[in-house]
Amino acid sequence: MKEKKNTGKNFLVQGTILAAASIIAKIIGLVYRIPLQNTLGNEGVSYYSTSNEIYAILLMISCFNLPLAVSKLVSERIHRGEYRNAHKVFLCAVRFALVVGGGLALITYIFAGVITKYLMSFELASYALRVLAPAIFISAVIGTFRGYFQGYSNMVPTAVSQVIEQIINAVVTLVCADIMYSYGMTLAAKEGNDSLGPAWGAAGGTFGTVVSITVALLFMMFIYTAQRKTLRRNLRRDQSSRLEPTQLIYRQLVLTILPVILSTVIYNISNVADQGIFNKVLNSQGYTEAQYGSIWGIYSGQFRVLMNVPLALASCMAPAIVPSLTAAMAKNRRSEARAKIRLSIRFTMLLTIPCAVGMAALAKPIITMLFSQETGAPLSAGILQAGALMIVLYALSTLTTGILQGLGQLRQPLVNCSIALAVHFVVLYFLLTAANLNIYAVVYANILFALLVCIMNAVCIRRFIHYRQEWYRTFAVPAIASVIMGAAAYLVYSVFHLFAGNTISTILAILMGAAVYVVSLVSFRGITIEEIATFPKGHLIIRLLRKTGLLR
Repeated sequence: MKEKKNTGKNFLVQGTILAAASIIAKIIGLVYRIPLQNTLGNEGVSYYSTSNEIYAILLMISCFNLPLAVSKLVSERIHRGEYRNAHKVFLCAVRFALVVGGGLALITYIFAGVITKYLMSFELASYALRVLAPAIFISAVIGTFRGYFQGYSNMVPTAVSQVIEQIINAVVTLVCADIMYSYGMTLAAKEGNDSLGPAWGAAGGTFGTVVSITVALLFMMFIYTAQRKTLRRNLRRDQSSRLEPTQLIYRQLVLTILPVILSTVIYNISNVADQGIFNKVLNSQGYTEAQYGSIWGIYSGQFRVLMNVPLALASCMAPAIVPSLTAAMAKNRRSEARAKIRLSIRFTMLLTIPCAVGMAALAKPIITMLFSQETGAPLSAGILQAGALMIVLYALSTLTTGILQGLGQLRQPLVNCSIALAVHFVVLYFLLTAANLNIYAVVYANILFALLVCIMNAVCIRRFIHYRQEWYRTFAVPAIASVIMGAAAYLVYSVFHLFAGNTISTILAILMGAAVYVVSLVSFRGITIEEIATFPKGHLIIRLLRKTGLLR
């Protein structure tokens, strides 16, 4: 029994480590996007975001999901004591990544102009996409190292590499964006095309991704080399009777990664497809490329960047729970698997619901604090308020997709995402054309997409493992506490804004809102002492709450 508790806590600790690092990385990304926005402008950010969205999809097609597949296959073999086979999975995955990642990187570089011109109606984004092409190859390789360590339930190397990656990315991106923007403006003066400055600036910005992912790969290789002694010790403990055939491992890799790739691509392709549909519809309505590019730049460069900070939790909790669920199902411990599912969903909702409500309540102050008024703060604030629900729904849909994959149901997320995506596109086109909602059509269609995925995933999890979701303390209490928090934060901001600046008032409102949320959550018994104890540093949190009188 003690072992089970430790195991359950370990997956949450590892998930929290990865989530904390990812949130730090997202915050760094948010911080450097502010001066990047000021350097490139909305049009330049739109080129930058477009190339990154295409890059993300191509990365998913190549080997973005290799960490999940490798961690799943490695975890299965480790729990059977087959350390040699686990390491062979890693070596096969590296070779797989070299071939697939390298091939797709080459294709991307050659056909970048075709993709941006004919699919996205954004031809000048091709400069940035070509610069990003080598990062596809490098990311594929680093994914195998991250998956190998995650298979051992060790998220620290991945977490540290992500933070290092973002720090270097921030510095190189800003420096290169400024240099290449100046070069582009020189070309613009010669050729009479003012868009060349933002386009070349975006290309310079994407070079930061290539440099940072290269450094992260070198760091992971160093960690792997440093742990050779541990690896050899594990190989001596090996209990396998024979090594698995190489061909069989490749087959398992493909069969594991293919449905995950397809479901992830479908889940994430909506943003690229949304932009293509949005650009074409607005072009037909008389908007120029610079106009609809500027609107999309506000949506992707401000709203989505802010939204990705709390979403980092769910995106990291999912890979953390996959090896844990795989091990539980391999040992036929369904009750243990259900407990881990319940804990991961509660932990995610406890953090993402207040983030969504807080961003909606303080949308205009936050946008004004982070971005200047000239960059479309009123529109960005409106999008943030309208799309706050996306944070909760995307977090839950991402997590439940990872849960299904951890349970071995690799095809079901693909089916669910396909159905939701089809409905999403129909609704998006209707809202853009018939309702004429402009960028808000994208927001509402994405909310519907994530909601449908959540519902279908929940039904599949319930059918497969007979799981019943507890609603009151997982959803109702955090929502009630968040509403109280939002009202308190808005009141504090309104009072302090009378005599203090926007930045000071916003920071004080956020801090007060966080304190009110914790007090409300504990007061409504939304979280128990036992659950707090499972959190990282849980016993320290309990002592603190008892000293303040919130717990008896």
